[in-house]
Amino acid sequence: MNELTQTPPVADGNEPPLTRPGLVETWRERVSYQALSLGLVCALVAVALLLGNQLTHQRIVDAERQDRLAVLRQVLPQALYDNDPLADAFNVEDAELGLIEVYPARRAGQLTATAFQISTVGYGGPIVQFIALDSEGRILGVRVLSHKETPGLADKIEVTRSDWIKAFDGLSLASTPLDQWAVKKDGGQFDQFAGATITPRAIVKGVLRALEFQARQSTAQSNQETRP
Repeated sequence: MNELTQTPPVADGNEPPLTRPGLVETWRERVSYQALSLGLVCALVAVALLLGNQLTHQRIVDAERQDRLAVLRQVLPQALYDNDPLADAFNVEDAELGLIEVYPARRAGQLTATAFQISTVGYGGPIVQFIALDSEGRILGVRVLSHKETPGLADKIEVTRSDWIKAFDGLSLASTPLDQWAVKKDGGQFDQFAGATITPRAIVKGVLRALEFQARQSTAQSNQETRP
């Protein structure tokens, strides 16, 4: 054999490092272990993030529910119902108003009042409000759930800022002529705010829509009951 191609002898009878038995296998096992560990860590992080997002989402849902419940209790006297209006809520598609959220109040199984969630457009964007009506179509209360109106100017629609929104209490289509459902600037009976007419106008419009919607629903129900 050509001495230039011979493998030089190794001292002490040891084999060359690259051909030592088990070295390659050990290296492969180490790489596999590191990859497995990295994958496990990534999986744990992903699960933690997912659980965190779910918990955050649930907190938001719970907070929104508590906000709705607090507002509903302001417009629906608790003596009128023994059910859970939030749990019994449903959506109705109306030809004029689109999608409306309905919160029925029942006592001993009988419908005593209904709260409607209606959105109208104010100066700063959508104004979401609750309008509660008794079974005769009288207003039990009106409250704003959310809005983006100008602070200090148009936020008087909030009951914590002024009593303006309480002016609707007790009114109905039967007690108030249709042309009076407007702000005074438009010939109606409701006050507007100095420098902010669009906002109260949107609230009045939403209240009137709720009254008219309930009237249409009552008429449709009466027609069904009188059919042979």
